[in-house]
Amino acid sequence: MTRLEARLIGEIARLSRAWSLIEPDDHILVAISGGKDSWAMLHLLERLRGRVPFTFTMTAVNLDQGHPGFPADVIRRWLDQHGFRHHLVAVDTLSVVLEKLAPGSTQCSLCSRLRRGILYTTAQTLGCNKIALGHHRDDAIETLLLNQLYAGQTKSMPPRLRSDDGRNVVIRPLLACDEADLAEYAAEIGAPIIPCDLCGSQENLRRKRVKRLIAELSAENNHVRSNLFAALANVRPSHLMDRDLITSGPHGDGPGEAFLDEASL
Repeated sequence: MTRLEARLIGEIARLSRAWSLIEPDDHILVAISGGKDSWAMLHLLERLRGRVPFTFTMTAVNLDQGHPGFPADVIRRWLDQHGFRHHLVAVDTLSVVLEKLAPGSTQCSLCSRLRRGILYTTAQTLGCNKIALGHHRDDAIETLLLNQLYAGQTKSMPPRLRSDDGRNVVIRPLLACDEADLAEYAAEIGAPIIPCDLCGSQENLRRKRVKRLIAELSAENNHVRSNLFAALANVRPSHLMDRDLITSGPHGDGPGEAFLDEASL
């Protein structure tokens, strides 16, 4: 085990203990896109599986969404060679995306919703009680800023989430891991990286602009990423403006003293 692998497994284990991500007798659907993050997640969870004092099982699931030239055989070969239980699904969502959206529109949102629905159904079919997605720390802080800048909401990606339909539990074991570390680990294990050729060509994506902004700020202050991530777990409702989170005043007609206390600002 390399030092990098040991560190990443430690980060996953700590997050799992804090959020009950991986528990005894879980059957986890591990979503494999073919990108660096999902390959890293699959291998790290397998390594973790041999170290925890309980049993859980995994099924790697890849969804072929009908992208031209998508190398499903490359994914199948890698999973077979490394002994991973797997299930490959082919559903043409690309045609739906191209039909529904105007040329030049950002396709990621609709594409991800369609993919998520298929994964939810597949988890039920396979008897999986959890779905593991490969989002990492950088994804979480970028999503925080994206929601604040473009949606007027303060929200991001939780480590554990029950789906709206109540049928599935989504977990993000890599949420405390840095993207750069995962890229290095994927290269270390020689994983076959398959880029997304649908959204990957859309250079004007807002996420890419936010990613560049964070990189620029981090060049000035190397604590920017860690501070943004820490902010997700350090929320002060009394210093925000969501009235549903603020204790009502003595007459129930407005914010209480905590909201009006300016001494701590």
